[in-house]
Amino acid sequence: MKSGGLRLGEKILFGIAGLFVVFAVISFIGMEIYRAHSGKKMYASAATFDFSAQGRVGSERFRELGCTNCHRAVRNGTNNGVSLDGIGSLRSMDYLVGFLHHPESVYQAQTMEHGPGKPAAYVADLPESDLHSLAIFLSELKASQGSPDARLPVEAHSGFVDEMVKIWAPSTWKSQYHDLRDERPQGIPSATPSPSHEDH
Repeated sequence: MKSGGLRLGEKILFGIAGLFVVFAVISFIGMEIYRAHSGKKMYASAATFDFSAQGRVGSERFRELGCTNCHRAVRNGTNNGVSLDGIGSLRSMDYLVGFLHHPESVYQAQTMEHGPGKPAAYVADLPESDLHSLAIFLSELKASQGSPDARLPVEAHSGFVDEMVKIWAPSTWKSQYHDLRDERPQGIPSATPSPSHEDH
């Protein structure tokens, strides 16, 4: 029996693995070439930004205060902390104002950076004008409903989904479970347009 050489089966396995790697590299290069020349976005962003005058002030303060050292917002910053793109579709204005003033009591748990003695504790001590502008800025970081950033299903019911539930779900489903599309967790705003922040 020879030692040190690869057996036929091992050569075949390594050959197949090598082909997969070559295929993956060629596919990636092909996708990047297509993306660069197609003129279309391959991955549509679910986040939208339409800032009021106060929201723009909050955006400037957000950067000046160094919030982008931990957070990502308006597609800028880092992912060291929570990404804030879409937060305006996740949380109500009241929640955001409350969090900026009293982070851990509103969050109902310890935070990584915002609690007493932590690097971002200074946020709660900012002037009221800054906190108000920051809250408006955050509330205007919207996401398309039904997208991962929004964490809510689309409000309208889907005939397809309803039909699948009717066909496949047990008859006791309605009494045991609730349709998420009929519920809205606390702190999450309705899709109904709210008055402009500049009116407050």
